[in-house]
Amino acid sequence: MLALTVADGNLVPDTVPDPEPGPEEVLIEVAAAGVNRADLLQVAGHYPPPAGAPAWPGLEVAGTIVAVGGDDNSSLVGTEVCALLPGGGYAELVTVDAGLVLPRPEGVELVEAAALPEAAATVHSNLSYLISPIVEEFSPKVLLHGGAGGIGTFALQYAKRILGAEVWTTARAQFTEDLEALGADRVLDYREDDFAAEMRAAGGARAVLDHIGAANLEDNLKALGVDGQLNIIGLQKGRTAEIDLGTLLAKRQKITGTTLRSRPIEQRRQIVGEVFERVWPVVDDGLIKPVVGTRLPLKQAAEAHSIMQAGGHLGKIVLTAA
Repeated sequence: MLALTVADGNLVPDTVPDPEPGPEEVLIEVAAAGVNRADLLQVAGHYPPPAGAPAWPGLEVAGTIVAVGGDDNSSLVGTEVCALLPGGGYAELVTVDAGLVLPRPEGVELVEAAALPEAAATVHSNLSYLISPIVEEFSPKVLLHGGAGGIGTFALQYAKRILGAEVWTTARAQFTEDLEALGADRVLDYREDDFAAEMRAAGGARAVLDHIGAANLEDNLKALGVDGQLNIIGLQKGRTAEIDLGTLLAKRQKITGTTLRSRPIEQRRQIVGEVFERVWPVVDDGLIKPVVGTRLPLKQAAEAHSIMQAGGHLGKIVLTAA
């Protein structure tokens, strides 16, 4: 089969053996693969795949099950699905643990479904703690950085439709109308607006979801309200910063850092199972929709990576098999 392997910091088309599903795996013929920043890091040599994963990038795909390992669930062959992967999505075929597979949502075309697994699992595993009686009392404020990106466009719909939150997000001003249409209550231009001051003046955020890292740490803590939680899911602008622990204590704030790919398989299965139970019905109903701003054929993956690196795009970038 064809796969885009990594050589000297570049993506290179290569012919590799077809994968075979193990006893708890399915084999998917890939129709599309979502592009994530982790793919760029892997190609640059900064984010090696976990043990047992293919050496080429790709953390999520959509496609059709063409084989099932073991003796069970043969009826799944022919089913259109999307899946969360530890790697290997930039290929014609991929095997994946059956517990990381989700059915294609109703009303979502197969290619667009490739934009869902990584975003849904990341957002749910970081924000689902807000699903509690507190939501019945008031609408918590949630601040999402990078609202125009693949994670951001999903996160703001999740926070609005599932959590009932008041959603603030940072993004380029050119995307304000798009993000408001998705449910954003307030869009701040990260190049011009002081998001910490604006958020603090409004009473502070219950939660902040951040992929920037060190450069945002001080302002994120200022933006948080009492009992607020900062969830860091990326380090685009640094990994080392100082904090005022006194403020952290006085406001009873929490800081967590999470990644998805490195979690044990049991945790990833649990997260995907919760996504199917709690999130997929909302997607099936059309209340949360994947936002795919760019589609390119798999052979143009390097161009897709350049677009992501440059920023300024809306929604997910998806690579198609055709």
